[in-house]
Amino acid sequence: MRLSAATAIIFAGLVSGCSSSSSLDTIAPRPSRETTSSVVLSAAPVPAANVGARAAEVTPPQTIQSAPPQEMLAWAGPVPEPKAFAPAANTTTTTATMDMPVPGARPVAFVAPANPVTQAMPQGRSRIYGHRFRDAKPINFGRAKNPRKMAVHGVDVSRWQGEIDWPKLRTQGANFAFIKATDGGDHLDPMFKKNWRAAKAAGLRRGAYHFFYWCRTAGEQADWFIRNVPREPGALPPVIDVEYNGESSCKRRLSPERVREKMQVFMDKLEAYYGQRPIIYTAPDFYKDNLQGAFQNYPFWLRAVAQHPSKVYPNRKWLFWQYSGSGLSHGVDGKIDLNVFHGNEDEWQDWLEARAS
Repeated sequence: MRLSAATAIIFAGLVSGCSSSSSLDTIAPRPSRETTSSVVLSAAPVPAANVGARAAEVTPPQTIQSAPPQEMLAWAGPVPEPKAFAPAANTTTTTATMDMPVPGARPVAFVAPANPVTQAMPQGRSRIYGHRFRDAKPINFGRAKNPRKMAVHGVDVSRWQGEIDWPKLRTQGANFAFIKATDGGDHLDPMFKKNWRAAKAAGLRRGAYHFFYWCRTAGEQADWFIRNVPREPGALPPVIDVEYNGESSCKRRLSPERVREKMQVFMDKLEAYYGQRPIIYTAPDFYKDNLQGAFQNYPFWLRAVAQHPSKVYPNRKWLFWQYSGSGLSHGVDGKIDLNVFHGNEDEWQDWLEARAS
C-alpha cells in the first residue's frame, strides 16, 4: 500500500493547512475534541488461527451517538446519517447509484445515497482457487512458514494496477481483494468504483481500505470513507491503513498516544456504520513506534515482505499477511501486492459466514 510520487503530487494539490516543517518531528499530546466513545469495545482478543468461530472483533451495528451538525466536506454535500443495518432476506438493490465518470488529476468522489447498499454478496461457500502467482523478488521464508503453503491467497489493489482482468486474476489465486477507496478527507481513488464492482462480478470477496492522513481530523476522514464506500452485506470489514509516507505533503509526526486516539475515533465511526470491526493494516516501523501492545481486540493485517510476521511483530495476532509487494499475475500489468489469510479453507469459509450474519 505504499504511495508513489504521483500520489504525493495529488496530495499536495488537494490538501492544505498541513505543515511541512521538519521541526514537527514530534508533537506533544494535547487535549483533543475528537471523541472515542461511540462504540463499546469487546474485551475478547482477536483469534490468531481459530478464525472460523464467530469473530470477537465483530460487534452488532449501532447508531452513532448524536453529534454537532456536520460540516460540508470538500467536493460533496452533507454526509448521510448512518443507520443500523438489517437487510431483509433475499433483498437486493441496484448498483446504478455508484455510476460516475472516472475523475482526472483532481478526483471528485461520487455522492452516495442516503442508504448506499448495493446487491448482496453471494451467499454460500465459494470456490477457493489455488496459488498460481509468481514473484519478481521471491523470498525464502523457510519451509515451515512459507506463505505459498497457506490455503487462501488474495491481493490488494489501487489505481496503480490500472485496468485489471478480474476473472483471470481470480483464477490465478485471488480469492479476496482489498481495494483502495479513499485517503485523507477529500481524495477518492479514481479506480475504486470500477474495481469494487468488477471484483464482485468475478466472484472475489472484497473490502475497501482508507489511507489515513495525519493532517486531517479522524472524524472528517471517517465521514469521507462512509460517503464513498457502500454498506454491503457480505463485504469484508473496512480497513484503516496506518503508516508514515515520506513522500506525503503532511510531515506531521504525532506521539503514539495521539496516533492511537485518532485511529480509535476513525474506527469507532466505521464500526458503528458498517457493523464490523475495522481491520488495521500497518508496516513494521510504524507498528514498532506506535502500535506495540495496542488494539488487542482488533484484527491486524501486517506487512512483512522479508520475514514471517512472528519475527517482525512478536506476540501480535494477525488475520491477514501481506507477504510480497512484487507479485506477478495474469490479469494485471506490472506488480501487485500478495496476501494470505491466517487459516485453512474451512476457517476462511466460517469467517466469511460470520461477516454475512
